[in-house]
Amino acid sequence: MRDQDQDITELLLRWSAGDEDALDRMMPAVYDELRRLAASYLRREHRHRTLDTVALVSEAYLRLVDQSRVEWQNRDQFFALAARMMRRVLVDHARSHRYAKRGGGRQRVSLDEAPLLGEERAAELVALHEALADLAALDPDLERVVELRYFGGFSQDEVGRILGWSGRTVARRWRLARAWLHEELSGAAEAR
Repeated sequence: MRDQDQDITELLLRWSAGDEDALDRMMPAVYDELRRLAASYLRREHRHRTLDTVALVSEAYLRLVDQSRVEWQNRDQFFALAARMMRRVLVDHARSHRYAKRGGGRQRVSLDEAPLLGEERAAELVALHEALADLAALDPDLERVVELRYFGGFSQDEVGRILGWSGRTVARRWRLARAWLHEELSGAAEAR
């Protein structure tokens, strides 16, 4: 374990024990990695997205520090939960965008001010989130692999370390999850 990884783990453990200053010292140490995660998520978004990396990191960070029942164990656990929080922020954003597109919370704006997240892309993100929820009901480990690989941008080896699996197991589970999601999302697209 690198020194910085060990420092982050130590700060997480102190934070879990109630040391609020540990959280303040940890944020500069994890900020670049959180930005990398956010950029990984946003690369898959429409090029005219309404969220930027800083906004996504900020919203996910607020949700992370609000986690009162998490017993922090290490940096990998922290970043895995950060990836999940970022996914939820994007899904919530897409849902609220779709709500607004259907007339909810009507407000007159010029075309230049209109939200730029495409309706189709928002629908795809919500469909993927729903498919992942179905996958989690069948096999929570498969959902975690997708979340960490696709959304978190973690390598196969990093996912293996986080989940305590070999690289071959991660590769096999990743292929299985992708095939299941492809089948599920293809069926959902045909149903629309």
